[in-house]
Amino acid sequence: MSDTEIIKQLQEGNEQAFRKLVETHQKLVVNTCFGLVHNREDAEDIAQDVFIEVFRNIDRFRAESKLSTWLYRIAVNRSLNHIRDNKKQKWFQSFEDEVTEKSKKLQQLATSKSDHPEFELENKQRALILHEAIGSLPKNQQVAFTLSKYEELSYQEIAEIMELSVSSVESLLFRAKKGLQKKLYSCYKKKCM
Repeated sequence: MSDTEIIKQLQEGNEQAFRKLVETHQKLVVNTCFGLVHNREDAEDIAQDVFIEVFRNIDRFRAESKLSTWLYRIAVNRSLNHIRDNKKQKWFQSFEDEVTEKSKKLQQLATSKSDHPEFELENKQRALILHEAIGSLPKNQQVAFTLSKYEELSYQEIAEIMELSVSSVESLLFRAKKGLQKKLYSCYKKKCM
């Protein structure tokens, strides 16, 4: 079933079309949300809200852009609202949970029977440092970078989602890459990897 058919059937109130919409786009929406909120459970909750919003507002969809672009836009906005609304409380709880979870994973890695557990541990540490560096970028840069690198969207698609010009997206990505280079180089010099 194509996106056009899904939209038409959703507008007619077809529940099967809603299931198909979720099946087709759930991974995209959850990954987009996760790339911004960095918490799998929150990302899944936000994704549910995204699909409910789509179902409730499908009559407002004007088909001026692709359905996936609309979904990205809603997912990004919902994720940023979630971050804003829960910033302090969620950050402390999430940080505490993440530290506990990472500690457990590091212990599991240390005791695993892998041929090279030190490499796995080092890769996990690098991923954590990169994840934190991306999270420290200004929100617009973080959104553009996440959509570009994790979702592999074109500059044009990112521009549509963020409602910016392509040159603005290019500028955001350039500044994001420079910011990450500085943060990661500084970390490298301090030998935190």
